[in-house]
Amino acid sequence: MGDQIARGEEFEKKAEKKLTGWGLFGSKHEDAAELFEKSANCYKLAKSWDQAGAVFVKLAQCHIKLDSKHEAAGSYADAAHCYKKSNIKEAITCLEQAVNLFMEIGRLSMSARYYKEIAELCEQEQSLEQAMHYYDKAADLFQSEDVSSSANQCKQKIAQFAAQLEHYQRAIDIYEDIARQSLNNNLLKYGVRGHLLNAGICQLCKNDVVAITNALERYEELDPTFSGTREYKLLADLAASVDEEDVAKFTDAVKEFDSMTKLDAWKTTLLLRVKESLKAKEMEEDDLT
Repeated sequence: MGDQIARGEEFEKKAEKKLTGWGLFGSKHEDAAELFEKSANCYKLAKSWDQAGAVFVKLAQCHIKLDSKHEAAGSYADAAHCYKKSNIKEAITCLEQAVNLFMEIGRLSMSARYYKEIAELCEQEQSLEQAMHYYDKAADLFQSEDVSSSANQCKQKIAQFAAQLEHYQRAIDIYEDIARQSLNNNLLKYGVRGHLLNAGICQLCKNDVVAITNALERYEELDPTFSGTREYKLLADLAASVDEEDVAKFTDAVKEFDSMTKLDAWKTTLLLRVKESLKAKEMEEDDLT
């Protein structure tokens, strides 16, 4: 480890010396780039991630001087992947630099991939608003490159976080839109009931019985097979229990569905919000009587 760090430092010093010395146009940057790459790889072997990341940034800057934008973008991405292990903020900064360069040279699918990676880092840091922002950018680029499956994955993340942050209508619009698109695709149409269930749960969170009833009618028109599914039955039972302000009925409907198809943490969290709201109404009425 120590040997690799010493070698890394030696290569880095030589590279810096090349940059400050005299050389034919471009040649000193080419020579320095070669040395910076060796230095960064030594730091990587030593698992000295901050040092490796910093040198990859210097390497990227050499490539920019040489007008090699593709190589510069790759070096910023390499820097980010080192920083991911030690400094998330720096990793995001480097990925943004990589995206900007890839955008300049028209590599939109690469830009989309790195926007998605930034979003995942924000998610890891629990910065959900930021994650939504970058997933949105990634989805737009994936869509423009006709990579619909990746675009939809990003959109589902946006919907998931929107609902967590109580932006229910935004989540509903996304889930309904993905359901609509999926109906005409033989591979994706089996996921439609799941998207409609997610949209329906978000509808329930809005505490508007008329809205959920109208939504269920819309979903039946959208997909005539939906009314025969357990997902539809769950939403219909939950809508009825909300209408009747019956917490026990609500709980039973959730338990029955969960015993057959395990509800994930996201659905459970949202359904608990609806249940708590029902309980609060029940207590209000008890206080009045």
